[in-house]
Amino acid sequence: MTMNYRVLGATGIEVSTYALGAMMFGKIGNPDHADSERIIHAALDAGINFVDTADMYSTGESEGIVGKALKGRRDDIVLATKVHFSLDDQRNHGGNSRRYITRAVEDSLRRLQTDWIDLYQVHRPDPTTDIEETLGVLTDLVRAGKIRNFGCSTFPAEQIVEAWHVAERRGLMKFRTEQPPYSILTRNIERAVLPTAQRLNMGVLTWSPLAWGFLSGKFRRGQEVDYSVGRAALRADRFDPSLPANAAKYDALEELFKLADEAGVTLPRLATAFPLAHPGVTSVIIGPRTMDQLESSLAGQEVTLDDALLDRIDEIVPPGTDLVWVAEGGGWLPPALSQPRLRRRTADDRAAASADAEGDAGDAEAAAGK
Repeated sequence: MTMNYRVLGATGIEVSTYALGAMMFGKIGNPDHADSERIIHAALDAGINFVDTADMYSTGESEGIVGKALKGRRDDIVLATKVHFSLDDQRNHGGNSRRYITRAVEDSLRRLQTDWIDLYQVHRPDPTTDIEETLGVLTDLVRAGKIRNFGCSTFPAEQIVEAWHVAERRGLMKFRTEQPPYSILTRNIERAVLPTAQRLNMGVLTWSPLAWGFLSGKFRRGQEVDYSVGRAALRADRFDPSLPANAAKYDALEELFKLADEAGVTLPRLATAFPLAHPGVTSVIIGPRTMDQLESSLAGQEVTLDDALLDRIDEIVPPGTDLVWVAEGGGWLPPALSQPRLRRRTADDRAAASADAEGDAGDAEAAAGK
């Protein structure tokens, strides 16, 4: 098979249309470092030149595995990692502040055994930190030569636009990429994120083409779910067919199995080919845990989805629909939705308002009596 390549937004960097995601290398996925390294080498030998990891994957273990695997091949690889989540839950050990990012990038460089990171991504928004603070430290890291470009991950369209306006006003460098979830079952980014990224000429590397493993071919109505391995071991609630929240996923899954059979391909091949059909997508991150999963995902590049097939997919899961991450708001919920106190008046608020109203009434009576 021949790997295809596309330019990553406005960076001028050519990357493979499939990127190797390293989330499953380490204790939460494949704890065998030697086997994980073999999978990485096989991906590189297949033509992948884009490797994506994050400091929080297995609390740094994934970065360590990637660093060892890339020895002797680093110059030929576009290496991406991410920052935001705390690795130890200590105060100020997380978020998008200058204080934390300055420390976290040094830790990532050490674990990755490299002098520079090609793409450093902010893993999630941080409502407690001004975006100017984040863009400022990332700009400084580029100028210091520690990173080459930076991007964001799972940011809503409005925050991407805000970041670009702030960068222009303050003379800072801009987010050059966005990394959102995108699959046949997770299409909400088609509403605003993808059009926004296209308008701003941002590279887009999408994650979870198998919808967190749901499109891997292992799950189907009437089959027992193995909750001991893979993604099902991490979040059993997303795969339990008895839960009403999963009914729509399993309904769509049955139709997609039929469609894949009619097209003469496996469901995973259909799934990994789907994101690349969108003109706004640069590269699809595949996150194998085993060599078989890598080979199955890479086979997706042999599949071409014509208009008739894409129309059938649209009938099963309409554009803009999210059947997987709907409860999590596409992978990230803003505090205004995730924290009830920000959308509800508390008992103390109501008591204070009542006291203020009584005080105002008393003032009015006093004024009338004068």
